Amino acid sequence: MAGKTEKPGGSCEFCAHYEYDDEMDCYVCEMNLDEDEMVLFLQHQYTACPYFSFSDDYKLAGRQ
Repeated sequence: MAGKTEKPGGSCEFCAHYEYDDEMDCYVCEMNLDEDEMVLFLQHQYTACPYFSFSDDYKLAGRQ
């Protein structure tokens, strides 16, 4: 489809921006999107999430 941004992405479950929110009692994307980016995201203008960042818990634990 024309106009879609094609960047590598993956499942939200493996993304570093996907965090549990105690107040909402569910997982949410913590990526801070501006209004234009949010519109594109909600309209499914991306074939894969351009903000995906693989979360490697083992690598993060090694840095501590």
